[in-house]
Amino acid sequence: MRKLLIFISVIIFLLFLITVELINNGYIWFVYPNKKKYPIKGIDISHHQGKIDWEKLKYENIKFVFIKATEGHDFIDEDFINNWNNSKKIGLIRGAYHFYSLRIPGKDQAFNFIANVPKEENTLPPVIDLEFGGNSKVRPTREEFKKELFDFIYEIESYYNKKPIFYITNTFFNIYLKDDEDLLKYDIWIRNIYYEPRKIDGKEWIFWQYNCRGHMDGIKGFVDLNVFVYDEEYFKKYLIR
Repeated sequence: MRKLLIFISVIIFLLFLITVELINNGYIWFVYPNKKKYPIKGIDISHHQGKIDWEKLKYENIKFVFIKATEGHDFIDEDFINNWNNSKKIGLIRGAYHFYSLRIPGKDQAFNFIANVPKEENTLPPVIDLEFGGNSKVRPTREEFKKELFDFIYEIESYYNKKPIFYITNTFFNIYLKDDEDLLKYDIWIRNIYYEPRKIDGKEWIFWQYNCRGHMDGIKGFVDLNVFVYDEEYFKKYLIR
């Protein structure tokens, strides 16, 4: 009996190790969005994906791509222009995002984005990436953050004539955006890799990043996977809006 229990324990432990390895390598994941409910799928990329084989990627079932453009007041993603132009060639709907720094004035960051992201038709609204991961250890007060963020938003909206989207994590949202009627007027792209997110303060999210270790033909290594909240007809209306 004791030998049997040891054998079963070893098997369970090995299965656990195999499962962890499969998750770490993105071959199984925590959540899989319902394809009928969320038919519009896309990715987000930056220089971390390296050189992309766009001819291979165009055969993947994706409709949109968010591309990192800038960060802070002076960083420009080295692959942004290539990714921006090549994604258009294969027919993807594109959007650019800015990684927002908590220690840099919002207006300076907006000028960096505007100087590097083309103003084109049939593109998704600019995205403001709001998260703590990879950000400065500086933590402004909620009032300070809001003031600088709205300086950023004013410049972006004035130039592109589009209301930006907020990319957020739950932690960032709870500290800086929760219960703020002014900020909740903006569309939300939510990151939740464990389960399907619910409404946020009663507001529906627009995009959902559900996987940070996805695989796509044409991309070496991992890529973030996303879905749009509604169907293709609404997606087209969203672009027009």
